[in-house]
Amino acid sequence: MEDYLKEALEIVKAQAGVRSMSEDEIVGMVKKISESIHAISENREATVAEDAAIAPHKVIREKSITCLVCGKEFKLITKRHLATHGLTVEEYLEKFGYKKGTALASKALRKSRKKKMQEMRLWERRDFNKKE
Repeated sequence: MEDYLKEALEIVKAQAGVRSMSEDEIVGMVKKISESIHAISENREATVAEDAAIAPHKVIREKSITCLVCGKEFKLITKRHLATHGLTVEEYLEKFGYKKGTALASKALRKSRKKKMQEMRLWERRDFNKKE
């Protein structure tokens, strides 16, 4: 087994010991880290997996979303993070083939926000028909 793959397995093993991870997350993380370590060892720039760029919906998972520029995982990709890559939200969506208006948030975060808004029922609190 290659040294960079062994190193990636050790890193992912440590990460899995800290938090629960699905099988897909473990495999994806091992692949991504081993490719990055291999790229660094060959003095070339590490790239995010090509399959993620082709199918951007694959990087939006239940508990995380992966930035397709740097490969880091977040619950929410913010404008501030995209600014570190010199991109706006609109440019990011267009660059990676997302539909306009796609939320750059994990599925769990979107569900919890939707549930909270439904519980608040703001549309019932205001009387828009009332004239002053």
